[in-house]
Parts: sequence; C-alpha cells; structure tokens
Amino acid sequence: MTTDATLTTEDRLPVLVRAATDADWPEIWQALEPVFRAGETYTYPRDISEAEARAAWTGVPHVQVLVAEDPTDGRVLGTAKYLPNHPGAGSHVANASFVVSGDAAGRGVGRALAEATVDSARTDGFRAMQFNAVVETNEAAVRLWQSLGFDVLTTVPAAFAHPTAGFVGLHVMHREI
Repeated sequence: MTTDATLTTEDRLPVLVRAATDADWPEIWQALEPVFRAGETYTYPRDISEAEARAAWTGVPHVQVLVAEDPTDGRVLGTAKYLPNHPGAGSHVANASFVVSGDAAGRGVGRALAEATVDSARTDGFRAMQFNAVVETNEAAVRLWQSLGFDVLTTVPAAFAHPTAGFVGLHVMHREI
C-alpha cells in the first residue's frame, strides 16, 4: 500500500475540505456504507441502515461534519466528523471519525481531511483530539495518525471483533491541538 509519505504530486487527488451540507448525504453514504458493511474499522453494526448511519454520523449533538471534495468535478471523496469526546468537563477534547471512498484511498485524501479536521477543531476551541477506538489492524490509519502527532495511549486488548482477524485490540490515540 502506498503511504502519504511516498505519494508523488501526480498520485495525490485534488481536495477541497468543506463543511458538509444535507445535499452531500447521498455521497457521504456511498463512502460510509462499504466501510460499515466490511466491519473492519468501525464498531457500527455491519447491517446498519442508511437512516441509522445518517443519525450516527450527522445527527449527534454538537457534531461538525466535513467532506473532502474533488474541486474538478464536485465528487465527495471522503468525510470526517468531530464533536466533543465527552460533555461538560470533558468537552474541550474532540473526538473524530474519518472515512475515505475506496477509489480515493491512499491518495492523500485522509491526510487532507485529518489536517482540516484538526484545524477546524482547534478553531472551535478544542484543546486536544482523542480517538477512542482505532482498530489496531487498520495500519494505514494508525500510520497516518502517528505521522500527524497522535500517540497510542493504550490498546484495549481483544476489544474489536474483526470479521477476518478475530478479536483484535482497539487503540486509544491522542494529541494536543
């Protein structure tokens, strides 16, 4: 697999990261559905309905949803969301989730979304970002987050039932922003 560090300018897709609108949902769902169905990187039920996915991705209090768009054709290449990790006294730490469309994977879209999400969360007053459940077998995501300054604080052993790898760990990752 190609990593962001080895991408040439020709390999990278042009990306505009912006706030999502209601009109983006069909393309957001096109990105989310295969990832959720595969069951390899998210704890959502593999049979989650579109309505349930929309509520979980866009309908949570204080959520900010972004999309990575190809500026040449307007196609949504990926999506991210961030929100307070906990309410009240923990609301200064953001939590975030990311999905890149299969045809855009490995082409710099995840990095563009991650950088924009961290910047947006910082602008919104968050002091840190924490990922509560990065599946340890999702090596591309772990490498990306580490390259952006996230540390693995701990790994909860056998906390994720991976459809092919069996029970694997979930990393808790964090960085100040």
